[in-house]
Amino acid sequence: MLAVMLPMAGLAQSAALGDGAAPGTEAEPTAAERTLEIYDATSVSLDDFKWTNRPIVVFADSAADPRFAEQMQLLTSRPFDLIERDVVVITDTDPDARSDVRQKLRPRGFQVTLIGKDGEVELRKPSPWSARELSRSIDKMPLRQQEIRERKAGAG
Repeated sequence: MLAVMLPMAGLAQSAALGDGAAPGTEAEPTAAERTLEIYDATSVSLDDFKWTNRPIVVFADSAADPRFAEQMQLLTSRPFDLIERDVVVITDTDPDARSDVRQKLRPRGFQVTLIGKDGEVELRKPSPWSARELSRSIDKMPLRQQEIRERKAGAG
């Protein structure tokens, strides 16, 4: 669980809970078998995630901002809810670095931004939001509704 909680500049913490099987032989990991991926904004572009993931971008003017710490705790406290919805987290706590993500979204101070798989901004919040609240917002999106319908059709 610690890997989920520590954003590392330039590196993603990603799924690594395999059973030792050879690459390419294992089934697609379930949400419970994956970890929440966390990226530093200076190492990614929002286009990297278009049509595959729903980025949640957490901006702050400093990693010491208590709202940033609270938001990261809220996101990592329920990672499976977010993983199930194809969420990745992007953090940006250095305005001076002027990341492409920051320049595109132009936050003021602390901000949580939810981006849809289509690359469009779905939600901006100036205060921390729980994984449960974010999950509910995602579940109302048309593409997510389609994913839910397709999953039900495949299961039935």
